[in-house]
Amino acid sequence: MPDLSKILTAKAPLTLAGVPSGFLPSLLADLTRAASGGAVFVATDDNEMRAIAATAPYFAPEIEVVQFPAWDCLPYDRASPSLRVMSERLAALHTLQQKATRPRLFLTTVNAATQRVLTRFRVRQLVARLAPGERISLDKLAALLAGNGYVRTDTVHDAGEFAIRGGLVDLYPSGAEQALRLDFFGDEIESVRTFDPADQRTTGRIDGFTLLPASEALLDEDTIRRFRTRYRERFGATATGDPLYQAISDGRRLAGMEHWLPLFEERLETLFEHLPADAVIVRDANAVSAAEARFEGIADYQANRVRAQSSDPGSYRPLGQDQLYLLADEWAKRVEEAPAHLVTAFHEPESARVLDFGVDGPRDFTPERTAQANVYEAVASYVETLRKDGRKPILASYSAGARERLMGLLVDHGLKGAVLADTWQEALGKADTTKSFGVSLIVLPLDHGFTAPGIAVLTEQDMLGDRLVRRKKRKKSTDAFLAELATLSPGDLVVHVDHGIGRYEGLTQIPVQKAPHDCVALTYAGGDKLYVPVENLEVLSRYGSSEEGASLDRLGGEGWQRRKAAMKERIREIAGELIKTAAKRALRPGQVAEPDAGGYPAFLDRFPYEETEDQDRAIDDVLGDLGSGKPMDRLVVGDVGFGKTEVALRAAFVGAMAGMQVAVICPTTLLARQH
Repeated sequence: MPDLSKILTAKAPLTLAGVPSGFLPSLLADLTRAASGGAVFVATDDNEMRAIAATAPYFAPEIEVVQFPAWDCLPYDRASPSLRVMSERLAALHTLQQKATRPRLFLTTVNAATQRVLTRFRVRQLVARLAPGERISLDKLAALLAGNGYVRTDTVHDAGEFAIRGGLVDLYPSGAEQALRLDFFGDEIESVRTFDPADQRTTGRIDGFTLLPASEALLDEDTIRRFRTRYRERFGATATGDPLYQAISDGRRLAGMEHWLPLFEERLETLFEHLPADAVIVRDANAVSAAEARFEGIADYQANRVRAQSSDPGSYRPLGQDQLYLLADEWAKRVEEAPAHLVTAFHEPESARVLDFGVDGPRDFTPERTAQANVYEAVASYVETLRKDGRKPILASYSAGARERLMGLLVDHGLKGAVLADTWQEALGKADTTKSFGVSLIVLPLDHGFTAPGIAVLTEQDMLGDRLVRRKKRKKSTDAFLAELATLSPGDLVVHVDHGIGRYEGLTQIPVQKAPHDCVALTYAGGDKLYVPVENLEVLSRYGSSEEGASLDRLGGEGWQRRKAAMKERIREIAGELIKTAAKRALRPGQVAEPDAGGYPAFLDRFPYEETEDQDRAIDDVLGDLGSGKPMDRLVVGDVGFGKTEVALRAAFVGAMAGMQVAVICPTTLLARQH
């Protein structure tokens, strides 16, 4: 392994070769601990960033992981970034202003690093401390929250929202794990409690919190005045009729206003200026091509906006590329000066600018799977080979349950010395190359492992192929929803499977490649629009409850996903209770009741109608339950007049003749008399 000090003291970008994706989190964890200013990793995209954030703490539990995502909208878009993303970005910038109490790993993406951000002074200026005993009027607090980008709602569900009810103020601050409830006595904060937005229940009490803005585009007197002046200077006096100009002049937020951020702020900085001077910066090899695609995309979007621009009010008036984004030359200069080292999975000859770690990817079991050979025997055999080569074998699973299943299967197919480990350090200690045949199995959410000198890691995906075999979802019938759509009126509520409750506005046509395309128009909280193509109508369903009191979800917010997760958890709880009840019923003996040979046939002769096949089947099933000797649990379902009562009377007769007490319960007095 190369000496990490060469990376820490390098004055020019190095190529770190022989670093496969599975080994990268471990390397970043080591660099984070070794560098006095921590480590920074520039990922290709958000998926890679989130994967590193999930795995790096397994290799170094003591490190602090901070994520700085990119806006989740296109350059020069009419849509705003989601409040969740902006909250996470501002929380990350604020964290960089604080002295690290433990090794810090800062994760970001190419898209995020190539966009200009608020200055360090501005971030510090926007922070406010709220705690019990502090005095602030409700009106002033509401104005502060609105100016900092928080959206006022009736009920708080997502980050960046606040609600005022009498002397209670609920808000979901940027960077907070839970929503907060401030209890006021007059103008004084009496207490600060945490609560769960899913059920609005209080979960605890805290001494205070740091209030961060929820949006990067803030609306206060200075920013509004600055925006108005610069907008007129850049686009002329005729642009004052634009909805954007008028909304900002009135102190109102407008979707997409963040794309004119340079007009609000005195100046902007690059992310590199926020990073510690002594931090070691690493970027993925694919970040090179990702940056090229990023700059091409920005130029293309800006050129399209310029071509479509007109003097008409409401026309999109784009800023120059260099005002909100870095240009390719500036990016290259920043990468060189940082320096930002490049990691690649390929091996390269070592030189003054190249360090090769000598780590390879994992063993690929695709040939065995393709040939339909026994993969578990192949893995057990490969583990033996690793031991002979002097490498400690470690097998990684995605969950504790998957680890136990994998361990059982491998042991059944000849694996020796399998042991469970809870931490990476424990796994290294238990894995052995001697006669004890120690093979560590650990929960580690890596997609792929690696083969390094002295150690080899295999993941479930390496051994078995895809991480999950997902069952194909049964699609809702589009024809069914089209029929349902005909009964909807503009203003009715519908539910999108991914975005939650929205308001149906009707069918509309939008141009796609100069051709009209039929879409269902939906409106969400904050006025955000969503157009669902008619060929994807299976993602929509009618809101099935009373619309009174229902609130619209926010596009890109977490409220809908949180409610879905809570409901899934509740369904699992109910399923568990039902299983327990069924198990108890199956083990509990019941009284046997069988038709008597003489009285039951005579009773049947008094029924005037011949039974249908469905009635006969239901009667046989019910009598079978009564004679099984176990508690009965059966529901007979049928429409009005289809003969359910005849089935029930037979069961009642058998029970009564067996010495049981029988009660026939009806919903109304009239039905009781009829029976």
